[in-house]
Amino acid sequence: MAIRPLTFRAGDSAVRDPRGGSLDPAVVAEPASPGNRITTPGGPSNWVLGSNAAMRRIAKSIERAAEVECTVLVCGETGTGKELWARLLHRSGPRASKAFVPVNCAALTPTLAESQLFGHEKGAFTGAAGRSLGIFRAAQGGVVFLDEIGEMPQELQPKLLRVLQQREVIPVGATEPVPIDVQIVAATNRDLEQEAEKGTFREDLYYRLNMIELKVPPLRERTEDIPHFIEFFSKKFADRYRLPVWVPSGEALAEFCAFPWPGNVRQLEHTIEQAYVLQTEPKVPTRTAVRAPAAGRLPCLDLAKLREQAIKEALEITRGHKAQAAKLLGVHANTMTRLLKELEAGGPADDAEA
Repeated sequence: MAIRPLTFRAGDSAVRDPRGGSLDPAVVAEPASPGNRITTPGGPSNWVLGSNAAMRRIAKSIERAAEVECTVLVCGETGTGKELWARLLHRSGPRASKAFVPVNCAALTPTLAESQLFGHEKGAFTGAAGRSLGIFRAAQGGVVFLDEIGEMPQELQPKLLRVLQQREVIPVGATEPVPIDVQIVAATNRDLEQEAEKGTFREDLYYRLNMIELKVPPLRERTEDIPHFIEFFSKKFADRYRLPVWVPSGEALAEFCAFPWPGNVRQLEHTIEQAYVLQTEPKVPTRTAVRAPAAGRLPCLDLAKLREQAIKEALEITRGHKAQAAKLLGVHANTMTRLLKELEAGGPADDAEA
């Protein structure tokens, strides 16, 4: 059954919701709210918390962490809303009127990151025509959100450790440290304890970051919340696209609850919005068929074919996300790029490196 438009005009959504995007992070906690939601003050609900006990515990921990202004580490799979929790902490504490500055640690490069994070003085390096505050000083009095902290270059990790320990930064080209007053919230989809054991992440930095560690469960572990999300997103996109609210049948709801949702809440939201854009009834994504060889035997003994099959299946599972596919295969992202180029060219790869 298709979702038929009421008085929908394509240009309306941009006017009605100029922010677009997903899971609007402008939220504050409202524990007693009907329907178990986190809501905007004086406005409609814009994120569903759900009824899962683990999510309730996280909400209480966030409230306490905001009160004492300590460092927080938020762990969870991609799409579980880690940045949203960081923004909730910001809005729940005494730093709400100050800046919230997100940093994508995966995008930092060792040559520029020190200046980006800690600032620099005029003439500190070629091209430094003026003085820069850097992220930590720009966020003075507020909250710095270090997203994908597990991806931070190792050269920067001891410098971040000093910031956490001494609460001061040394701008590039400066001779004296500058005190800072920021609360730091970090997030990762990696197991930093395992990364520390392998030596890819500093152990002392890990222990300094996780003064309070919050583990956000994946959506498949809190299926009781899926009906809340479906109801919320259906109303959200019905309003945005001027269409009727989708009310799933019992069979459809069972399918949505049974699906594992590897992309978590973000994937569920995307699935429902896609249906509204196409004016069709929402459907669970098509499962990737995994062909398991009988009796635990490999489908063939040709290494080139096995490698090709592994790469293709990893890309199918991650919906074409090369970095995530590389993680599934246990190779570096650069190696993944090289393997894909060699597959396209039809040439062999260096088996030892692959």
